[in-house]
Amino acid sequence: MRVITGSRRGKKLKTLDTLDTRPTTDMVKEAVFSAIQFDVPGSQVLDLFAGSGQMGIEALSRDASHCVFVDSNPAAVAVIKENITDCKFNKESRVLNMDSLEYLKVAKGQFDIVILDPPYGFGTIEKVLPELDKHLSDRAIVICEHEKGLELGDEFGRLKKHKRYKYGKIAVTIFKIPTEEE
Repeated sequence: MRVITGSRRGKKLKTLDTLDTRPTTDMVKEAVFSAIQFDVPGSQVLDLFAGSGQMGIEALSRDASHCVFVDSNPAAVAVIKENITDCKFNKESRVLNMDSLEYLKVAKGQFDIVILDPPYGFGTIEKVLPELDKHLSDRAIVICEHEKGLELGDEFGRLKKHKRYKYGKIAVTIFKIPTEEE
């Protein structure tokens, strides 16, 4: 696993040696960041269910200004911290070892990009999406990586379904807060 492009292009990232964490493939990561490439620079990013932190690190490499990484697994948090240090993104990062829904209850600030890639099959995305609204900027984008068979609703608060992509057994649904022009 590596950083695809930006200031840390080609940098190798560590992953957890466990079946509980499922790293996003390079193909899916590249497709996601191609879809949002013009929204990343200067953005505030939230990487929930961060795993190895690769999606948030990719955003930082592409000039996001800050990323909050949240994961409930202490081993994942250790890997995230190691990857952030190796990429020299300590100043631009905050890493929290806590449950994602609990984080949303206490989070302050607003995010421009939220990345959701929870464990599949537990209904987690459906629980998290309605809780995001108060944490989103007016230009927010939410990226949901999930199993292909899951169909998410069209609206969650101000968020409206923008696009859905399929990659083998994986699907990515992107939600946006529409601008006045949209």
